[in-house]
Amino acid sequence: MIWALIILLAIVLVVFLLIAGLYNRLVRYRNAANNAWAQVEVQLKRRWDLIPNLVETVKGYAAHERGVFEEVTVARTRAQQAQSPAESAQAEGILGQALGRLFAVAEAYPDLKASENFRELQGQLEGTENQIAVARQTYNDSVLAYNNGVQTFPGAVLAGPFGFRTREFFQVEEQAEREAPHVDFTSAAATQASAAPGPEGPAPTQEPRRESS
Repeated sequence: MIWALIILLAIVLVVFLLIAGLYNRLVRYRNAANNAWAQVEVQLKRRWDLIPNLVETVKGYAAHERGVFEEVTVARTRAQQAQSPAESAQAEGILGQALGRLFAVAEAYPDLKASENFRELQGQLEGTENQIAVARQTYNDSVLAYNNGVQTFPGAVLAGPFGFRTREFFQVEEQAEREAPHVDFTSAAATQASAAPGPEGPAPTQEPRRESS
């Protein structure tokens, strides 16, 4: 009787340790994903803080481009109001497109492009974009590890009862990724062929001049 009780307690202890180990592993995955998302938010906030100064700088040279400025401002506000990684990814994609149009406006003003303030803001924004890309990749890797732990056995057995749910990825779809540029080489070749000079024919023969007697 005593040995049976000892074996039963040993089995219960082993099961408890397994459950505790699985639970702690899921918690570590979740904490890693939370920390990675916090780093994404830090970089996104830095980007948001740079945008007003950039808009004001461009506005000083192209004040009549009000539509572009309003578009950037509205997109920035929507990005700040996003509540989830999926919403944030969509809003950041729209903001990126608006910023692209803002820089397209700047291309038409050489004095603006030569401005030290503009170049400094542009450099800071480009650096922030790179940091966002790194943070996004780190977050997505963390979410992938977490989701795998939640969806695969034996973690899937504990995920539901302990409140672990799969998380969303942060995937920003840029305009350039949606629409690949199309180059029509056929029309270009036809244009070049029509413009090329034709082959020269044989030189015309001249009749010998007859001498008058």
